Amino acid sequence: MVDLETPRASAPDRTTRGAALWATAFAVPVAVVAGLLIFWRLAPQGETAAAPSPSATTQVMAPAVPVQMAAPSLAGHAAQVCLAVTSRLPAEVRDLPARQVSAGRGQNAAYGEPPITVACGVHQPTMCEKITGGHAGCVPLDADLLVMNGVCWYGVDGPATKVFTTMDREVAVQVAVPASYDQPGQWANEFSDTVAESVKSQAAEAPTGCRN
Repeated sequence: MVDLETPRASAPDRTTRGAALWATAFAVPVAVVAGLLIFWRLAPQGETAAAPSPSATTQVMAPAVPVQMAAPSLAGHAAQVCLAVTSRLPAEVRDLPARQVSAGRGQNAAYGEPPITVACGVHQPTMCEKITGGHAGCVPLDADLLVMNGVCWYGVDGPATKVFTTMDREVAVQVAVPASYDQPGQWANEFSDTVAESVKSQAAEAPTGCRN
């Protein structure tokens, strides 16, 4: 019979074990320092980094400075009509917020920056007497008149602004649209419903082009 003897485990090498302990003791602090460095780099640095970036949908606020507008004195009836117009104007037009005006809150309004302005009680333009001309400031007989939402507008192109004035209302309303806005006639039309609701029509006395 052969006796099988389980061999005894050899005693661990003291030198090897000591080296392993030193390696472990050195590796732990290095890992901690590395982790702290990564955390420091990823963490927000100061208030500037923590501040959220502006959203693409954030509405740009119009300046708080009032828009400079003239406010000529209006007769009693005209003043009442214009007050009816301004009281029905919306708080914003598309994405343009309403702004304060320097004068004539009961007859003037403004929106956005650069401001689109609304002035009620302005001088009513009239048609020229003949195709070759007529009185000063008259509207040419061949001028294009825009009938939008039941209101007739006459538009004049300026160097920086296009001005639209009603031609068929008992009190004239004027909308000035800066050239930086696309399709200025459509911007003027934003106020047609308010004008139609607030200012009595004089369709019978309006120019022929307004009766289309």
